[in-house]
Amino acid sequence: MIQIKEIDLRVQNMRTRMPFKFGISTMTAVPHLVLGMLLEADGRTGWGYSADHLPPKWFTKNPETSLEDEVGDMISVIRNASDAALTIGPAPNPYALWQELYEAQKAWGTERGFAPLLWGLGTSMVERAMIEAFCRLQGTDFGQAMRANAFGLRLEDFNPNLKGLEPADVLPDAPIAFTNVRHTVGLGDPLTRPDIPQEELCNDGLPQSLDEVIDTYGISYFKIKLFGDEERDFDRLKKTAGIIDGRLDRYAFTLDGNENYGDMDSFRTFWEALRADRDLTGFLGRLICIEQPLHRNIALDEAVRGHFQVWRDRPPFIIDESDGDIGDVERAVDIGYAGTSYKNCKGVFKGLSNKAHLKYLSNKHPDRAYVLTSEDLSNIAPIALMQDLAVLATLGVDHSERNSHHYFKGISVWPDDIQEQVVKCHPDLFSMHSDGFPCMSIHQGRINIESVTTSPFGVGFEFEEQLSAQLTPLDDWSYTSLKFE
Repeated sequence: MIQIKEIDLRVQNMRTRMPFKFGISTMTAVPHLVLGMLLEADGRTGWGYSADHLPPKWFTKNPETSLEDEVGDMISVIRNASDAALTIGPAPNPYALWQELYEAQKAWGTERGFAPLLWGLGTSMVERAMIEAFCRLQGTDFGQAMRANAFGLRLEDFNPNLKGLEPADVLPDAPIAFTNVRHTVGLGDPLTRPDIPQEELCNDGLPQSLDEVIDTYGISYFKIKLFGDEERDFDRLKKTAGIIDGRLDRYAFTLDGNENYGDMDSFRTFWEALRADRDLTGFLGRLICIEQPLHRNIALDEAVRGHFQVWRDRPPFIIDESDGDIGDVERAVDIGYAGTSYKNCKGVFKGLSNKAHLKYLSNKHPDRAYVLTSEDLSNIAPIALMQDLAVLATLGVDHSERNSHHYFKGISVWPDDIQEQVVKCHPDLFSMHSDGFPCMSIHQGRINIESVTTSPFGVGFEFEEQLSAQLTPLDDWSYTSLKFE
């Protein structure tokens, strides 16, 4: 039996090394929330942690709300999930506790008008900390626990078609040890070094422009963000294609619509313009998929089904922000989407059920291609990044959008002792930069994640008193402490 005995919420303010422009927002400073949990399992207790940025304009993407109000809503859903979790149990296993929490959080969030993606953040924060604490107490790692179904998942609860399936039936026999970094080309990112105004140069020893990133890391997978402006997107994409084509013989990419296109007709017009340009023929042949061009308010409307039915030679589309609640992926695929993205902030157990559903469909319709990608919330080490990598390694996703190493100066935003522990316990994934700060080790476009897969849930060390001593208690934190410039 398991029960959550204590939850502690703390915040670390972080600043980017360069602006990260995505969707309708630009991130230069962000609160990073850490949830600590004391879990009791069969009479023994241990701590587990989860963490995420509270980024502007992603969980809701409402242009009318202030950034401060959005951060306040994110904190509210995390607080509520934490409070609710303390009232549950004892439960027979982590999944049973999660299931009860999920339903309670959904009822609470729905009553207050919160979108599933938003209220689900609170559930996922509790879920991840519980998973880490459970794995530490059991002396196992996430991949082994998931394949053995130590968490107690019942996949048929997510979809009746999955009845009789166990997690091991839909997962690789072992986690992958390497994955390709799919580099984010943000809307404000310079494409070449001469594009950078002198006053905006980082000069911190890390690559800043797209050409420098390719030359430095050997990146060959890309995620290219779109404005939702056909002419602007066409011009920037053609420049991007020229840079990538000029440096690489082999590469692949995704396009991220960022919910910026108002309807499928306008996106199709943009896509047909790309196809009509002979210079882009080879480039477009490397496309993996197109991620959510339509706003979540309309992306799963029946009108989209009609567009897909008449667009027979369409590229593969997946949802991202529309994947907030159980059943959303099933509905999306029925409409005509090819799949979804995985992100820890959308839920670990729910994400595994999406993987199972897509595998079920692939077996049923071997002539169709279904897609599960791994996308980023600018996850930064040690907690958010490592836990996300642990899941994608278990799922077997061989390329993953990663960008915290690009928008932040390594992990220098953390206290020195935490930086040192990351390098000591994860020498395959992090190393010391020549300028004296830890940064992600990317070689030939790939990262080694073996140390992540053999740790309880991604993180190879315990925090002891560091977080409580060095991070700000959430009750003492204020939005104004971010000090935007």
